[in-house]
Order: sequence, then C-alpha cells, then structure tokens
Amino acid sequence: MTPRAPFAERGGALRGLVDLATGCYPSFVFGGSLGGVLPVFHFHDVTREWLEPRLQYLVENGYRTVTCDEIARLVIDATSPGPRAVALTFDDGWASAWSVATPLLKQYQLKAILFAIPGRIVDGERLRSAESLALHDDPFVTWPELREMHASGVWDVQSHTRSHAMIFSDSETIGFVTPDYRREPLLERPLTTVNGVATFLQPDALGTPLYLQRSRMSDARRYLSGETAAERCRQYVARHGGVRFFDRPRWRQELHAIAEDEGTERERFETDEARAAAIRAELAEGRTLLNERLGTTTVRHVALPWGIAGETTRRALANTGHELAFAERPLKRRGVHPGDDRYQLMRLNGKFLTCLPGQGRKWFLTTVWLG
Repeated sequence: MTPRAPFAERGGALRGLVDLATGCYPSFVFGGSLGGVLPVFHFHDVTREWLEPRLQYLVENGYRTVTCDEIARLVIDATSPGPRAVALTFDDGWASAWSVATPLLKQYQLKAILFAIPGRIVDGERLRSAESLALHDDPFVTWPELREMHASGVWDVQSHTRSHAMIFSDSETIGFVTPDYRREPLLERPLTTVNGVATFLQPDALGTPLYLQRSRMSDARRYLSGETAAERCRQYVARHGGVRFFDRPRWRQELHAIAEDEGTERERFETDEARAAAIRAELAEGRTLLNERLGTTTVRHVALPWGIAGETTRRALANTGHELAFAERPLKRRGVHPGDDRYQLMRLNGKFLTCLPGQGRKWFLTTVWLG
C-alpha cells in the first residue's frame, strides 16, 4: 500500500469536518460575537469581483486591518490591537496581489500582509498594468512590483519560505509525468535540484517517475531518486512518440519496468542532518532575500507553505530569527488569541470574512456553498 502523509498534513473536506466537529472555528462564523479572537483571513490568487465586496464589507462595518507586528504584540505581550481588528493575509505573491489587491487596498484605505516567495520572483523591466499581465508568462509579482508594494504603505511583506517547495518522500513509484501534468498546480510540482538555485519538475519532462510528495517543511526525509532511471524513462518516451507514447495501452507497465530496473543508479534518502540544513536554509534565506531585495529589516515573520510544520521546522524557526509563524495544527482554534503558540498561529479561509458581525452578514452555510 502506498504510504500517505500524516493526517496533520492533509486538508480537504475531511479536515474541514473534523475542525467543525471539534469547535476549531470561532463563534462569529456561526452568528456569534467576535469575543476575544483576532481573525486572520488568508487569500491566494484573487479577482476584483471576488475581493472588492469583502473589502467593502470591512469598511462599511468599521473594521480595521493590522500588520504582523501588531499580531506579535497581541500574542507575545497581550497588547490588544483594539476593537474590530482583523488581519488580511495573501499567500504566494501571485500577480493579482499587485494588479487587483493593491489598488483596492489603497481605495479602501486598508492594509494587508503578503507572504512572498523570493525564490519564485523574477526581475522585471517595468511595472505591469492589469491589462498587460495577460501578455506575461510569469504568474507572480516581480521584484519591481514587490518593492513598489512594500513602499506603498498598504502591504506588510513577510516570508513564505525561500521557494515553497514540495519534495519526494517515498521510494515507491506512484505515477509518471504525462501530458496531463501541465494541470498540476505550479506550487505542488516537486523540487528537482539537490544544491544551487531551486528548480522544479516541469510538464515537458515526460516519463519522469513520480513518488509520494510532502512539504519541505514537514519531517519527511527527501527521497533522491536515481537520475539514471528517470533519464532512461524520459528518453524511452521521446524515442517512442513523445506525447503520443501515452496512447499505448501498456505505457505504464513499460515505464515501471524501466524505473524499477535493478541495474540503474541507486536511489537514496537524505540524512537527518541534510534535512535539518535544508529546512534552515529555506527559512533563513527566505527572510534574508526579502530583506535584502526590499532594503528593509522588517521581514521577521513567516507563513509556512500548506500550513505544514514538522518538529524540525519548529526548532528551526527561532534559530532563524522568526518571531511568528502561521501553521496548521489539528484540533487548534482558527483565530489568534493572547498567549497562543507563536509558531502555530491559525488562520481562516477568506471566504468566511463576511461572517464577521455587521450589516449584510452572511451565514456559515452560505459561505461554504458559495465561497
């Protein structure tokens, strides 16, 4: 049986039901009051049509938005940010944070926190307009855009680790790169380099064996597959029709025979020491790169990719100078309170924002069904 990631690293409907059944959601989601919780909402790629009504809701109901430093003062020193305070966090640094969220935040005089991935950001010649974004291949903000966002006063830029990496974590072949791999989410394509600049498995690497994968921030040791076998699989696909190879009725059996050939290069797992070093580098370099490229010292908080934090990561957070970390933990409250564990702060999906007390408030089931 193919091993699975631990329950703590899984999302989806089952995780949502467990959180719901165990009281992890704050009472305001079900029509109650805010109480003593600071709601921290997270967003990813957004459209104006989706985001603007939610920002309007905040303004019309007298809410104010806070930065990571204000969250830290609440958690560590019990310093309240005041009534009707919320935090808006945007993960990954998608281009829509520049083209959609930035002008809306300025328009409504709100602030937000951007957890950026410096290893995914490229230099651009000029600031892109909303109209010109469709002509560019890069899906993330560029360095000139991020610097402009940082200087605008509406963004609190923090780290989302250096490269937001997935790694192979098991030696059993569970699939291969096929033409359908182009649909695999960009940030879920596993790391392929061992040292140097991070590179990730691409859809054109047809035939490459796939294995169970987990976050680099998990406690999994990275599986380093034998490159000889992977290259033999790719060459075999190329020689036998490329894309058309996958029309063959027995293509899986053919590739499995090559991938599992005992005569090819041996695979291995990284050592515990290598795992710890890689995790420290992801955390430390994420902070350093952002501070250096933005000319600041204010990057000292992190949101961990997919909310996953293994014990190795938790030990590394303080050692790499991080003050706060947002991470998922089963059976924990989704909201921030004084005295919470500073390295496992929990957030709420942005779709629950309109459950906040106020005029035009929506009910929990409406937000679940309609998003």
